[in-house]
Amino acid sequence: MPNGILVIDKPADWTSMDVCAKVRGIFHEKRVGHAGTLDPMATGVLPVFIGRATRAVEFASESEKEYIAELKLGVSTNTQDTTGQVLEERPVTVDREAVLAVLDRFRGDIQQIPPMYSAIKRNGKKLYELARKGQEVERAARPVRIHALELLEASGPADYRLRVRCSKGTYVRTLCHDIGAALGCGGCMGALRRTMAAGFSLADAVTLEAVQAAAGRGEAEGLLLPVDAYFAGRPDLLLKPEAEKKLRNGMTLVIPALEDGEYRVYGGDRTFLALCRAERGRLSTIKSFFPV
Repeated sequence: MPNGILVIDKPADWTSMDVCAKVRGIFHEKRVGHAGTLDPMATGVLPVFIGRATRAVEFASESEKEYIAELKLGVSTNTQDTTGQVLEERPVTVDREAVLAVLDRFRGDIQQIPPMYSAIKRNGKKLYELARKGQEVERAARPVRIHALELLEASGPADYRLRVRCSKGTYVRTLCHDIGAALGCGGCMGALRRTMAAGFSLADAVTLEAVQAAAGRGEAEGLLLPVDAYFAGRPDLLLKPEAEKKLRNGMTLVIPALEDGEYRVYGGDRTFLALCRAERGRLSTIKSFFPV
């Protein structure tokens, strides 16, 4: 059965779940999940986890992400991007220097009010379901972190391209909306491309067309990255047969000389067994990845 990570360059007008459904059909594998939802209008890096690799999704979703966003000033919409209904249009009198100056307010730890057109739930209902009925509810601001915010280019007095590196839970379209509000002319997001997620970049990504073509040649599994690639920043630990048997049985291993920290743990045949944590000479499993 296929097991691994497939980094997709998501096309526009596809939901993240559309991509998973397509991958599920190509690989004939029910266990398919993704890390980090992309709105339909967005393109770029969407890590898709297949088979036993789906056990790693919970770790991937916590990581930083990076985007290239188009900021369109002078236009405010109900979705905070150009797919929505225009609520207000205002003249743009600010220049590039004014945009550069206001970006300082949005670097580091900031507060964001989630948009109504989002999948956040309120009393069991997703906010976008309420928004489509014309309802608006109060939303509490949430802390997010903007690690990097860079103005890449200005293609006109109202159009700017930004690079955004941010924490989990950041809404880039809300960032564009808030920048426009701070400038006094309003703003929204015109386009979005994710360039990095879960430690994977566009250099790792393949198109759905390429995956489909590889499947036609019987080579689709060759595109999968091994699940331990996601944990590449942790040191390796190779177990002897007796210790491997104990770990497979869910036991904590006693290894007094082992330094504290997280480890990629392998069996004698270099099979990736688990992500583990060592603490005070005891090695316990965080998540196992071997067949059961």
